[in-house]
Amino acid sequence: MNSIDESPKNILTARARLGEGPIWHSQKQLLYWVDIYNHRVHEFNPTTGEQKFFDVGEVVGCLAPAKTNRLIMALRHRLAFLDTNNGDVTPIIDVETEKPSDIRLNDGKCDPAGRFWFGSMSTSGPTARLFRYDPDGSLHVLLTGLTVSNGLGWSPDRKTFYLTDSPTKKIYAFDFDVASGNISNQRVFAEIDIDSGVPDGLTVDRDGCIWSAIWDGWCIVKFDPTGKEMARISMPVQRPTCCVFGNQDLATLYITTASVGLSEEEIQKSFYSGDLFSLATNISGMPTYEFAG
Repeated sequence: MNSIDESPKNILTARARLGEGPIWHSQKQLLYWVDIYNHRVHEFNPTTGEQKFFDVGEVVGCLAPAKTNRLIMALRHRLAFLDTNNGDVTPIIDVETEKPSDIRLNDGKCDPAGRFWFGSMSTSGPTARLFRYDPDGSLHVLLTGLTVSNGLGWSPDRKTFYLTDSPTKKIYAFDFDVASGNISNQRVFAEIDIDSGVPDGLTVDRDGCIWSAIWDGWCIVKFDPTGKEMARISMPVQRPTCCVFGNQDLATLYITTASVGLSEEEIQKSFYSGDLFSLATNISGMPTYEFAG
């Protein structure tokens, strides 16, 4: 594949339990990502190699940039702001008000208009949902009947929305109206044919190609805008979880990984599980959108 200059590099020994949801903060030129079960939001400077983390006190599923040195986060059953200057967590709104024990919030991102999209995941069947939180403070349920709402993104022309339901091994596409924030015309964009692997987080590049991290698949799969597989990028770990393009030119792919649930034998085969990786490409990714509220 002519867009890949090298193999993924291990750039940070993090040993995360469940590293997820990387975002590139263009203004700060920093990478943020979460370690869900360790309740941490990590901040990494790829230029200096410096990293630190904020303990947010509970499960943190995803995050996105917000204004005035803040990040917006989906915690277990609520949204909150994180102040990256002092680590303060400010609650915004409860999402799952009944707080069922088998449901928590999961992956999410902001859309091109600055609305925060995030989903939930269920351990008891298709009871998860996809939500949208608008800058005016309103919360909307966009989809029901999901199992693990995961990997989401938007096409460069802002006309298509992508969403992954991991256990089904499917990535869906929808028509997207950027003015209203509505989605329609759900269809299967791609279905993963790796025996043990399931699609996890994803990112979209400026050519409209989708890069999906394959949990238990030891790889990142790149699809063209029609859903045809273009390439598989081998990873040295069993559970890559998500990816995002970063750096000044948005041409470096950052990849989070997980160690949770692996046996001792699997960890020996996948020794660097939970670490942060990067991959140099000659492709430019899409920016990480900021919450407009």
